[in-house]
Amino acid sequence: MTELAWIDAALTSARPQAIGALLRYFRDLDTAEEAYQDACLRALKTWSLQGPPRNPAAWLIMVGRNVALDSVRRRARQVELPDEETLSDTGDAEMAAVERLDDSHYRDDILRLLFICCHPDLPAVQQIALALRVVCGLSVPQIARAFLVGVSAMEQRITRAKARVAKTAVPFEAPGAPERAERLAAVAAMIYLLFNEGYSARNSEAGARGCLAGEAIRLIRLLLRLFPAEPEIMGLAALMLLQEARAESRFDAEGEIVLLEDQDRSRWDKAGIAEGLALIDKAMRHKRPGPYQVQAAIAALHARAPTPEETDWPQIDLLYANLERLQPSPIVTLNRAVAVNKVRGPSHALSMVEPLGERLSGYFYFHGLRGALLEQLGRRGEARESFARAIALANTPVEAAHIRQHLDRLSSAPQPEAGEAKYS
Repeated sequence: MTELAWIDAALTSARPQAIGALLRYFRDLDTAEEAYQDACLRALKTWSLQGPPRNPAAWLIMVGRNVALDSVRRRARQVELPDEETLSDTGDAEMAAVERLDDSHYRDDILRLLFICCHPDLPAVQQIALALRVVCGLSVPQIARAFLVGVSAMEQRITRAKARVAKTAVPFEAPGAPERAERLAAVAAMIYLLFNEGYSARNSEAGARGCLAGEAIRLIRLLLRLFPAEPEIMGLAALMLLQEARAESRFDAEGEIVLLEDQDRSRWDKAGIAEGLALIDKAMRHKRPGPYQVQAAIAALHARAPTPEETDWPQIDLLYANLERLQPSPIVTLNRAVAVNKVRGPSHALSMVEPLGERLSGYFYFHGLRGALLEQLGRRGEARESFARAIALANTPVEAAHIRQHLDRLSSAPQPEAGEAKYS
């Protein structure tokens, strides 16, 4: 690893703890970020000469706090202070002070930082953008590219989010148990939304949005270190790892979507699957099931199947039924219909899907699944209408191209006899 590479890795790893502590000191996100950036500039100069400190996060906290305090004093006195190098030497004196830094606030500092980014007054998009900027350290242009918006528009979103956080006077004390549980659920939801943004964007947008899945996994690992015995956090981590393990096989060489049953399972990330399976097994031993654990258990059944034909679809159906009880949602029912189709056939699945039409009329996957079921039943005209609607609602060109394949097949296939159903 090159000199700049290990420094960058150390700065990235230390960022949440350092900014969290600086936020506790100064109670202002902008000040905390500026202090951290100043400390990073000092680190680039000092660490390359002296090597890494024993505790990079503590070093950055101490240096960042000193620089910010100097700036505050300078503005307060309205007099010019000596040059930076004279004012604060980042040599042995500072190193010695760092060794005495109290690290007992580590957990609460990072929790506070995550809770602020997921403040309930912020829309989900602003929560994600703020977390990417403050916790992960992505630049505004990077975040803008990921969300397919202009840099100035994303800058405004982040600025508005910070202003709203400041205006609502977020408490900086460690939250109590009830609030912590509530906000922890919000943080987990934000991380999963972030993961889905990146996971759904793989392929042509991998350079911009695909990195979001990696950032989400980094955040869930951070949360798992803070809550190592929380089964739902284990479940969410397992779910994301198991899904990410299939990422490289989800598109073919032309960039077209490859369905799960058609994927080359030899390309699945075995290490990621092993880690995900170990986490979900550990979570389920707590016997406190939750939605993330159930979803991870479903992903685990797919991961454990050597071939598509060996997938335990009856068990997946039961797990989705359990998820419907824990987290009733038309999306969950729609996903369950896929398993029901495998277990009991397209007629039963379609009977589950049709009642969802009013609530999911604007949802791409509803019309895609409905079209596929109608196609299996030989109802070609209705299938064609559903596929056309799905194309109109596609979120990406890749999704639209996938549905067009169904339409092309319908157009080229021989017409079935009246009353004849086609099953896959």
